Amino acid sequence: MASQRTPFSLYFLLISLLSLSSETRNVTARDTETPSDLVRASCTHARYPTLCIQSLSSYAPSPKNPNDLAQAAVSVTLSRARHVSAFVSRILSTRSPGKRERNALSDCVEQLSDSIDELRRTLSELRHLRAGTFRWQMSNAETWVSAALTNEDTCLDGFQSVAGSAKTAVRKKIRNVARVTSNALYLINRVAQTSGRGT
Repeated sequence: MASQRTPFSLYFLLISLLSLSSETRNVTARDTETPSDLVRASCTHARYPTLCIQSLSSYAPSPKNPNDLAQAAVSVTLSRARHVSAFVSRILSTRSPGKRERNALSDCVEQLSDSIDELRRTLSELRHLRAGTFRWQMSNAETWVSAALTNEDTCLDGFQSVAGSAKTAVRKKIRNVARVTSNALYLINRVAQTSGRGT
């Protein structure tokens, strides 16, 4: 009888091992997908959802909650704003634009500088949220990012009547910064609306 039960026991053991292996793979997959799921779910209703996902899906360390994600969005925006500011400054220092184009470029550098300052303040605020001052801090963050977006839009408007070789490149880069700023503002608004306390 023992020899008849052995094949059944081995079969049962094999099925159990296969099941355990499958469950382990599923758990690992869920753990891997969690940050990506957070980004996708949070970016769905952003003004520029595809850009939101692209700019945040590879951010490291992976955001684990809405406030982490808002911080990541502001960090990405800050990095791009600095890059564009350096780009515009190089144009001013290495080319000889006409008077109207030079004025637009100079104004843009100043506006980007203000945006960078506002984004830095926002990031600091999001990193130090406290339960007792949460609403006030979130209001600050929303105000500063809104101001940064206004500065970027003003920079774009300044090139509308400018005819110069730098116009297309600068407007393209500023437009990208304005879009990630808009997404960052949306993600900050989500934190403010869905949480009544700091992280």
